[in-house]
Amino acid sequence: MTAWQKKTPLEWLTYVNKEVGVLAAEKHKYQGWVLTVDPVSANILLAHPLENGKMSISAVLGHAVQDVEILTEADDEMKEKLAHLFMPEEMRRCSQEELERKKTSLKDWLETNHIPVKEKGESQTTLCVAGVLTIDPPYRPEDCSSSNEIILSRVQGLIQGYLALQQCQI
Repeated sequence: MTAWQKKTPLEWLTYVNKEVGVLAAEKHKYQGWVLTVDPVSANILLAHPLENGKMSISAVLGHAVQDVEILTEADDEMKEKLAHLFMPEEMRRCSQEELERKKTSLKDWLETNHIPVKEKGESQTTLCVAGVLTIDPPYRPEDCSSSNEIILSRVQGLIQGYLALQQCQI
């Protein structure tokens, strides 16, 4: 087991949002911004800015990592880019105010239809239906998750109908 693999998740967390140089097995070198480190395998997920403003992603396998050197701290702009990298395109286009409006409107509609719903999460951005289903921003049917497939299917259908109703009112 390498020294990198022996680190704790809290130690790996100190590398997130930092530009690093990674020395891996067979003298391979990698450089990029750390998105995350897998706590089981110690794999490092790196983002590399491209000339067109997009990012490419690569992974360095944890067992091959020999050394990791922090090169640069991310500024606020880079942290924002990294944080929004895997967000759906629609959510990236929505302002916080618009997302809040969508959440409130959907929550009100669900409550009007006697469906128990609460806001949850640190920033209260996730809706929780009956304690068994969550709806994440931007609050579309595909943003629902539940281990109960029947409830998942029915709530997704309700949201689909709600969105169709919203389209008719525009």
